[in-house]
Amino acid sequence: MNIFQDIVSRFSQTVTAYAGDKVLMQAMVSATANVMVADGEIASAEFDTALAGLQANPILEKGYDRLMLESELYDGIARARTRAGRAENLRRIAAIEGRGQEEREATFLVAADVADLDGIADVEAQALEEIATALGLDRAALLAASPVRRPVP
Repeated sequence: MNIFQDIVSRFSQTVTAYAGDKVLMQAMVSATANVMVADGEIASAEFDTALAGLQANPILEKGYDRLMLESELYDGIARARTRAGRAENLRRIAAIEGRGQEEREATFLVAADVADLDGIADVEAQALEEIATALGLDRAALLAASPVRRPVP
């Protein structure tokens, strides 16, 4: 019976990937947007990193093209510019709290990559803490387990 459940689960995941998992996409976009806006300025490198992280997710890669992800990211950033919008983004992030750890961690880590472009500032750390809480994850443990490794100049 376990083999049958595994086959059904994999088939379901494949279908979801090609159909597009809007809830996962919204969670990832919202997480990156909240971090991008946290320090008050949006650098093009942050936008590019967010987009690359979104496209690196195999489910989003199959279900959404670059233009669709860019559009959703712009919408998430627009929401994140207000308190009510950031709260809405957090609700979209929390919508995947009941999902598997892999999807929740991927959502957090994409946002962490955006925050860590020039080192994680205090306001970005606070935004990451809110995201981790919404996802039911331990921020410190995830950041310690997957540090960004940059070449030494």
